[in-house]
Amino acid sequence: MNKIDNKKLQKRTSLLDSAFSLFISNGFHKTSISDIVKDAGVAKGTFYLYFKDKYDIRNHLISRKANQVFRNAYTDLLAHKEVEDFEDQVFFIIDHVLDQFAANHSLVTLLSKHLSWGFFKDSLLFAAEPDSPSIFSLYESLLSRSAYTYQSPELMMYLILELIGGASYNAILYEQPVPLDELKPHLYRTVEQILRQYRVEDPRSP
Repeated sequence: MNKIDNKKLQKRTSLLDSAFSLFISNGFHKTSISDIVKDAGVAKGTFYLYFKDKYDIRNHLISRKANQVFRNAYTDLLAHKEVEDFEDQVFFIIDHVLDQFAANHSLVTLLSKHLSWGFFKDSLLFAAEPDSPSIFSLYESLLSRSAYTYQSPELMMYLILELIGGASYNAILYEQPVPLDELKPHLYRTVEQILRQYRVEDPRSP
């Protein structure tokens, strides 16, 4: 990456970081584009070089943060060579993501209502970094190496994402109806049922 491209990336990153901070502290609707560019220390015209409007930067921000969360989990998974089974990998990633949320409530506030299958697949349109694989492509890669095939794998993951995103929100932020650590076993049993429901029982040939 040359100096010009690097400077552009720095400005875009600065705008995204400022938007995240302001959306969390002031709320999306109370944050203006003027607030974002002032906090980022760039001219207002610079904003429109990268984003169409406030909704556009929010979409890119959600994609960027969600990609970071899932990519952190995926990178850690790669370091655990012993976790080879697809379903074990799914649980590993879910547990890692939930722990990241528990450690950073701002992420929960921003992402929990957006971790749906629609976003998961549409991350292809909002790549977090140039030339980086999307969350969806990482999921497909794991799925391709599974010992089983699955009926409607997109629908299967949609249900899992909706369950995890929706059920964990109050447990993480308010410890309701129970704290996250108490909720996890119940969540994971339900995820296991979903995986079994969509699994084709005949395993693939080795």
